[in-house]
Amino acid sequence: MKHAFVFPGQGSQFSGMGKNLYDSNEIAKIIFENANDILGFRISDVMFSGSDEDLKQTNITQPAVFIHSIAAFKTIEKATPHMVAGHSLGEFSALVANQTLHFEDALKLVSIRAKTMQKACELQPSTMAAVLSLEDHLVEEICHQISTETGEVVVAANYNCPGQLVISGSTRGIEIACEKLKAAGAKRALVLPVGGAFHSPLMMTAKEELAQAIHATSFNNPTCPVYQNVTALAVTEPSVIKENLIAQLTGAVRWTQCIQSMISDGATQFTECGPGKVLQGLVQKVNKEMLVEGVN
Repeated sequence: MKHAFVFPGQGSQFSGMGKNLYDSNEIAKIIFENANDILGFRISDVMFSGSDEDLKQTNITQPAVFIHSIAAFKTIEKATPHMVAGHSLGEFSALVANQTLHFEDALKLVSIRAKTMQKACELQPSTMAAVLSLEDHLVEEICHQISTETGEVVVAANYNCPGQLVISGSTRGIEIACEKLKAAGAKRALVLPVGGAFHSPLMMTAKEELAQAIHATSFNNPTCPVYQNVTALAVTEPSVIKENLIAQLTGAVRWTQCIQSMISDGATQFTECGPGKVLQGLVQKVNKEMLVEGVN
């Protein structure tokens, strides 16, 4: 029996996030104030009282979700993960939880990641779409076909759970893909309210900039394996963790496969740390026998 800790990504934010933690727990309060100092502005004020629109800005969203996740994790007495994983941005939270990264270093990387992704989003009109109830291989084939025939970027980006796959690419490519996927039998192919094509080749400029920052940052030997998005395999070697973290910006988030790997390696209990309950639901859609809980 092993206890897995998982950490959410962008999209889990909400107005008021983290305020209860700040008000009720001294450790959490210190983490929030430390984050304010590192970032050079009071992001906690935006989190606690900003509008949903304020929190949708990538340069706010990513640090906010990360800070909330670590504050939640640190409030757990004697938390001893046997394995960790994070969905997209959440991988940075996971790497703090298993002590690969110091909080300060991880927050700086998250801030750089957010800003570079925002810049990449502005270079070309792009978006993402959720595809429901269609087999993964059919989604992959249709995306590849569109890319080959039209030159538009369309790729499978987030394998969230069986029957739920998010695609990413140029605005035109995603429009074409949604039509073809629905014609192929998808229950839904819905364009998401996001500002760019995350986890696609359109993030290449962000990947190059983030890579420099990651290579300049010290990564420690982790206390337990991290199951990384791009491979869905347990990793403990710091140099490999770095390369996988860089590859994640243009590679797919293989969340379904991560959860399957963790269960195969003995996970029986999952704790989601951070805003929302999205990952708890996804874990149970992968395997309904799992015990899941949240700390937020």
